[in-house]
Formats: sequence, C-alpha cells, structure tokens
Amino acid sequence: MVGIGVIGYGYWGPNLVCNFAQVAGARVTAVCDQRAERRALVEQVYPSIQTYADVADLLRNPAVDAVAIATPVSSHFELALMALQAGKHVLVEKPFTATVIQAERLVEEAERRGLTLMVDHTFVFTSAVRKIKELIDNGTLGTLYYYDSVRVNLGLFQNDVNVLWDLAVHDLSIMDYLVGAMPTMVAATGMAHVPGKPENMAYLTCYFAHNLIAHFHVNWMAPVKIRQTLIGGSEKMIVYDDIEMSEKVKVYDKGIIVSESEDAVYQRHVGYRTGDMWAPRLDNIEALRIEAEHFVECVKTGRRPLSDGHAGLRVVRILEAASQSMAQRGQPIALS
Repeated sequence: MVGIGVIGYGYWGPNLVCNFAQVAGARVTAVCDQRAERRALVEQVYPSIQTYADVADLLRNPAVDAVAIATPVSSHFELALMALQAGKHVLVEKPFTATVIQAERLVEEAERRGLTLMVDHTFVFTSAVRKIKELIDNGTLGTLYYYDSVRVNLGLFQNDVNVLWDLAVHDLSIMDYLVGAMPTMVAATGMAHVPGKPENMAYLTCYFAHNLIAHFHVNWMAPVKIRQTLIGGSEKMIVYDDIEMSEKVKVYDKGIIVSESEDAVYQRHVGYRTGDMWAPRLDNIEALRIEAEHFVECVKTGRRPLSDGHAGLRVVRILEAASQSMAQRGQPIALS
C-alpha cells in the first residue's frame, strides 16, 4: 500500500483525500493543515487519518510514502522540496511553482533522488482531452493550424496570482499535452480593474514553429461562463466545450481548399469544404480519480507521469514569459 499524505485541506485538499481514498493499492494516512477547524473536519469525516499542524511532523511519519500538496502557489516550492528531501514522492497542485528557477530545482531534485514528481494538471486526464489527443495523434485533424481557447467567468479574484496563472494554466497544460511542443515566442496583454489586485483579464498568444499559433482569453469579470476551445487542422476541426453536458467534443469535417492550378499562381483561389459533424463517445470517469490512480501507479512502477515535473516546468516557463510580456504591454518574449 502506498501511504498518501495531503498537505492543505482547504478548497482542493478534500477532493484529493476523497479520490486517493478510493484508489486500490493506496491509503490516505495523514493530512496537514495549520487551521484547527480544518483538522477537526478531517478527524470527523476520516477518523483513521492522522492529522498534523506542522508539515515537518507529517514528513517524519514513516507510513507516508508520497504527498499531495494543495496550498497557495507561493508555498509550493518550499513544501515540495522538503518532501523530496524527506524521500517522499510528490504531487503538486497547479501552477507547479511561482518561478522557472524553482521548477527547475524541483525537477533536478526529484530526478537525482529517483522520486516521482507530478503536477496536478487535472484536465489532461479528462475523457474529452484524452479523446482529442487520440484524434490528433492518429492524424484525424491533419496538420495543426491553430489552438484558440476562451476561459471566462464572473470568478473568484486571487490575491497572489494574476488571471493567467489562475485560469490560463489549465489551458496551457492541455495545449502542452495535445501539441507536444513548446512555443518559440509568447506575447500577452492584460489589465487590472480592481485597485490592489493583479490583472483580472488577459490575452496570451503563443507562436510555434511550422505556422501553428495558439491564443488564450481569460477573464475573472465576464457576465457568462465560457469554457471553449477551437482546434483547427488541415483535415478536420474540433470544438471542445467543457460546459456541454452530452457532447463536449465535436469533430467537424470542414476546411479550406486552396487551388494550385497554374492560372492561380498569382491569385490563389480559396474554396471551402463542408462535411459532417460527429461527437465521439466519452467515458464518465472522474478525471481526478484517473489522475490519482496514475500517480499511485507511477510511484509503484517508476513510470514517468503524463504531467510530470517537466510538463509543469514548461507551463511555468510560458506563464513567466507571459507575465514579463504583459508588464511590457505585449512585447513578445522569446523562449529558449
């Protein structure tokens, strides 16, 4: 049995405890939270789980083999480093770290110690995203042209991170998984409309090699909730709507036809192809449950996680560059 310790029992911690408790071959043995009322709630719901107010005490528990960190991003690096140095496998809530340097340090520490380091990019494990990955990998979409995402809502304002780090991190993790390549350059603009708070709306563009472009629109101050992604390819196009209940993924046989005839050399003619739309069948397994099972399997076998530390590092690298660009009012930032 893999003993799991959860650090942080606020918004996301209870979800982690609930899902790890259902994974075969794993057992939640400890929960740490500085607030006495949160520890009391754990003891009430899960009498067999040991609670701690101090992370160091939890890490000294020999029954804890791995920890899941669900705390503010400012504490991720320190807590994850402590856990790795204590010989524990680590799952870190998104975003991975607050800086690229911190992410690189954690990746290096985990690899040096031979420990599993995974980032909680939950959307990578949803049935919709897994199906889209399958369609891209088997060539259904052809050559990828664009990735266009909107994630807006009248949402909760954060104090420690801007809207890119809070919302775009989801879509960047999905894009990283689906595209399988890093952008060469990013540019971002945004605005803070509440004094003393970080940017509440932003637009981020990622430029890739081979004419692929990705664009992200995120906003905490929208009157409606939209979670929609358009993915265009040379053969097919996809609409992924996470709010849609029955048909989250729709595949459209639509596109353009560019005339290559000799008389069109100087004036290319563009035609349009319109075919059928179909919605692939998706399973209803909760993404966090699949992610928890995947983490436990990786701990047991040494397998590399889908959303490993390198994936977290790539997303943080984009976010850090985007924040730099936003501070310079959209100046493009090259990624090495």
